[in-house]
Amino acid sequence: MSKTNTIIALATPSGTGAIAVIRVSGPEAIEVSDTVFKSVRGKKLKNQKSHTIHLGHIIENEKVMDKVLVSLFKGPNSYTGENIVEISCHGSPYIQQQIIQLFLRKGCYMASAGEFTLRAFLNGKMDLSQAEAVADLIASDSEAAHEIAMQQMRGGFSNEIQKLREELLNFASLIELELDFSQEDVEFADRTQFNELLNRISEVLKKLIDSFALGNVIKNGIPVAIVGEPNVGKSTLLNTLLNEERAIVSDIAGTTRDTVEDQISLYGINFRFIDTAGIRETKDVVEQIGIDRTFDKIEKAKLVIYLFDGPGFDRSELENIKKRYPNKELLPLCNKVDALDSIQIEQLESEIPTVLFISAKNKTGISDLEKNLFSLVDAGALSGDETIVTNSRHYDALLKALEEIQKVKEGIDIGISSDLISIDIRQALFHLGEITGSVTTDDLLGNIFSNFCIGK
Repeated sequence: MSKTNTIIALATPSGTGAIAVIRVSGPEAIEVSDTVFKSVRGKKLKNQKSHTIHLGHIIENEKVMDKVLVSLFKGPNSYTGENIVEISCHGSPYIQQQIIQLFLRKGCYMASAGEFTLRAFLNGKMDLSQAEAVADLIASDSEAAHEIAMQQMRGGFSNEIQKLREELLNFASLIELELDFSQEDVEFADRTQFNELLNRISEVLKKLIDSFALGNVIKNGIPVAIVGEPNVGKSTLLNTLLNEERAIVSDIAGTTRDTVEDQISLYGINFRFIDTAGIRETKDVVEQIGIDRTFDKIEKAKLVIYLFDGPGFDRSELENIKKRYPNKELLPLCNKVDALDSIQIEQLESEIPTVLFISAKNKTGISDLEKNLFSLVDAGALSGDETIVTNSRHYDALLKALEEIQKVKEGIDIGISSDLISIDIRQALFHLGEITGSVTTDDLLGNIFSNFCIGK
């Protein structure tokens, strides 16, 4: 990637559509566009104000390729910080490619994945965590994922990290100053205040680290395994939740021999429901493979629905799952409630205090089930507008920064020399800087932006 080149790419999805947008960015973006764009009013783009739109035609050798709208953004007040021209043309793939090839013949280069956003980062239009939020925003497929990405793009996470880094940097400067005057045996950094700062930074880092558990499932969807004995209505429940015939329903036990998955959004959060093979003893080799996969899905699920169909069910399997997966959120769910009388319901409630009652076939109690599933997710941070970490790279950097802060605290407690404390502080600053891009390497940038789509 070179900042001196003028780059071009299709900014909208490839294929046929009503319109397509082609983005051009770089030092020659406006000049090259002026050679192929003829405004209906005879205007040259270089003479027009930034953030204006112009109607005209894309022409090569007097041949009109398309009638287009051209949006003009002059640097540094643009997405990339450079001159940008965005061409809105008709959505024919042929027209899109003809215009792009025309610009390539005029000296432009095809943009690499994420190159527009990389230039925005390099030109100081956003920091690295905000740039990563752009990709998260494009990929967001639920209200919660969208909210988190928007907050990060606005700089909420960056500002929090930057404040911590600045405060730590101020004390690091005083520690470094002490080293310059080590022979005079003077102390510039108040150790009591420094300890208070380290405690506060540790608390903030721990809170951000803890938020990753929620952020990760919101970003990727919350896997919910529906398990139970054969023929209790697991597939019917999945179909009812999805409001479509996604899984095969039959009175024959053992119909589901492999897992069936699909997802829906409940209260702004994606839940990925997994219908599993019924758990039972079997000599059928294929069915046993399905049962083995059931336990594999339970292992990977965040929430587990244990479905049964009334009194007299074998509680031993429910207890086995509790013992086998003690850290899983387990929701006992009684199906076919319409076949139970009040005495049977009271009996089940006394035996299993957390049980819910539904009829998957008649859709009774499904709304209460959905509310209960949402309540099992610690979503309070969403409504409180708290910073939630969703990026595994950020999570790793926070863990490393916290580890270095703990070393600094231990060093002060046992009274080690300032030069050794200074090394650990610099490492903590390094890891915090990795998050916002104050510290970067070419490999890191290449890895991050290669995951972007072309045109962004």
